Amino acid sequence: MSLEELEENEDDISVRKMRLAMEIVQVQTRSLGQDYVQEVNKAGAGICVVLHLYKPGIPLCTLINQHLSRLAQKFPQTKFLKSISSTCIPNYPDHNLPTLFIYHEGEMKAQFIGPLLFGGMNLTCDELEWRLSESGAVKTDLEENPRKQIQDQLLRSIRCSEPHRRDEDEDSDED
Repeated sequence: MSLEELEENEDDISVRKMRLAMEIVQVQTRSLGQDYVQEVNKAGAGICVVLHLYKPGIPLCTLINQHLSRLAQKFPQTKFLKSISSTCIPNYPDHNLPTLFIYHEGEMKAQFIGPLLFGGMNLTCDELEWRLSESGAVKTDLEENPRKQIQDQLLRSIRCSEPHRRDEDEDSDED
């Protein structure tokens, strides 16, 4: 074979390899989507499933994946799954990420869709645990909402920094 013929055949081989790789990915994607349905619907009696739809490169999705990994160790009785959103639901919009679906015995019990529901990158593992406990996915040992403490402190600092009106100060001096 000449150099030109080798280069032409090389292109054919690389095109075939790429086509084969794409076909493998499509088959895996289809089976993964079906596997998640199987994992959720047939998780077992009394089993809660937390399914996180995410996309790599979205920082809040990465943070939630880290928190869910910790929570999975803490709550082995709950099944924690994650899936790239487009693998599980074709054409799922990125603006809905992160998304958590909570299932119990195959039935959806709660859903958290979009970044606003998670409170941004300040979301702590305890806050996520509290949210999951409110939906029945885990039985937490936290006694109160950790987010409430933050809100209370914020309100207290706002009240402490309220400016006093001069008229009120002068009136109180006369009494």
